[in-house]
Amino acid sequence: MVEAQTWKTRRMSNPRLVDTKTTTDQVLDIPATPPGDVRQSQQQLWVIGTTLLSPNVLTASIIASWYLSNIGVLLLNKYLLSIYGFRYPIFLTMLHMLSCAAYSYASINFLDLVPLQHIHSKKQFLKILALSAIFCFSVVCGNTSLRYLPVSFNQAIGATTPFFTAVFAFLIICKKESGEVYLALLPVVLGIVVASNSEPLFHLFGFLVCVGSTAGRALKSVVQGILLTSESEKLHSMNLLLYMAPMAAIILLPFTLYIEGNVAAVTVEKAKEDWFVVFLLVGNATVAYLVNLTNFLVTKHTSALTLQVLGNAKAAVAAVVSVLIFKNPVTVMGMAGFGVTIMGVVLYSEAKKRSKVTTH
Repeated sequence: MVEAQTWKTRRMSNPRLVDTKTTTDQVLDIPATPPGDVRQSQQQLWVIGTTLLSPNVLTASIIASWYLSNIGVLLLNKYLLSIYGFRYPIFLTMLHMLSCAAYSYASINFLDLVPLQHIHSKKQFLKILALSAIFCFSVVCGNTSLRYLPVSFNQAIGATTPFFTAVFAFLIICKKESGEVYLALLPVVLGIVVASNSEPLFHLFGFLVCVGSTAGRALKSVVQGILLTSESEKLHSMNLLLYMAPMAAIILLPFTLYIEGNVAAVTVEKAKEDWFVVFLLVGNATVAYLVNLTNFLVTKHTSALTLQVLGNAKAAVAAVVSVLIFKNPVTVMGMAGFGVTIMGVVLYSEAKKRSKVTTH
């Protein structure tokens, strides 16, 4: 006699409808993600990759990546602009911006590192455009300075960013700091004066554009705090980069064509003679984006204060590494001046921290 086929037996005969509570061994053979669901699979790979590492190892890896990318882009810029002979800092900056735009789009829309935010108004668009212009000025000046100055001296000048930040905050928004904070800025400036007078490869134009780059970086942080203050206008740093980078590239295009000529054709001709320049440019642009990505990841896994402390140490590490690689001459007074500047930045950070504690 044929056994009547019940709903249960029919259900059990279909492997897609197997009860997962009682047949866990069979479920393991079924792919966790449908082959067509690309975004979900990438998200899972990202989660798996981060959970395989312990929190301490993951944080240490991110910090190491941040150091390597920051120092790497400095050394690559110096090599390209000064040693290799690719003397087009504006075009190089434009490549950086295009790279940041492309990688930011992929990181947000495909890897889902942060939720996508949209520009909601013309007013917000104009504010981001203004930030992009300041950003362009800062990065172009920084890259240009590397043509004339060693990386070690470039980093010594860059360490004075807190001084310019305090100046712009006072001039633009009338923000006053405590006397202890202003006092801590004195060794920051004093150290640069000593280092400048003792720098064997001092170049006046390079020094001025490097100061301009440092001031531009400080101005951007102050202006960003003013322009994007309301909750409706605040953008995550990754989203802000997504919108700023293409705007910056568009701003830079006429300048590179007017000042640097038909640089695209020159680059193509150079690539035909030496393909290594393509590798250098692509690698340089990629590392430039990694600076921004790892900056976000360090802040996410530690804190903004930790990032500031690491940044102070990064300048010294970059200076030492550049001297070891490029073997530019240094003097005892120059090293002492750099040390005084770094010490002043550390004192400034501590004074700012104590000032915030007393005001709350």
